[in-house]
Amino acid sequence: MYTDETLTCRDCGRTFTFTAGQQEFFASKGFANKPSRCDDCRAAHRSAGGGRSGGSRGQRELFKATCSQCGGVAELPFEPRTGRPVYCRDCFSSQQAYR
Repeated sequence: MYTDETLTCRDCGRTFTFTAGQQEFFASKGFANKPSRCDDCRAAHRSAGGGRSGGSRGQRELFKATCSQCGGVAELPFEPRTGRPVYCRDCFSSQQAYR
């Protein structure tokens, strides 16, 4: 049903083969578009944060603070405010269990 197809990479301009097996996989997932990058450029694009697998946001900055409950180190995705309690991952989980 499917036959190997030669495509041109949009990044490097090299040709690559879109195999019958890959076409069958794409069809089973409901993908309508053919790949536009070769394997090397696709991997480089993903590692640069261009993929949709959570890499598009880049590295999240974490702030360190002292846990208000146990005194351990808490890493937070936001800068803590003075006068507000801050909890490490374990203490935060235990706080949520009581609600």
